[in-house]
Amino acid sequence: QVKLTESGGGLVQPGASLRLSCGVDGGTFGGYVRAWSRQAPGKEREIVASITYGGHQTWYTESVKGRFTISKDIGKNVVYLDMNDLKVEDTAVYYCADRNSASLSANRLDYPCWGQGTRVTVSS
Repeated sequence: QVKLTESGGGLVQPGASLRLSCGVDGGTFGGYVRAWSRQAPGKEREIVASITYGGHQTWYTESVKGRFTISKDIGKNVVYLDMNDLKVEDTAVYYCADRNSASLSANRLDYPCWGQGTRVTVSS
């Protein structure tokens, strides 16, 4: 069973950058998609970025395009989310998610495995 552990959250000012990391134990076989999602207070959890096993395909939700970058280190089994030009509306708990499929998905219901989350607060 895959275990996902997020880190890197914190309190930053608008315009700042953060790198989130997701350590993955287990599930090193191919044919899976990893994603970052977030849940802001009072809102549903949404997928913000996803990446295929080989890293050749990525997807971003419109609100983060050009600011967030998802990447992975296959050797270390770590997935990253580089977040630049952070905005107050990016404030949320960020979760790493795993899907045993070769296809990207923006639907959180397609991801059965989740980490515990790391909190990101953007405030002046």
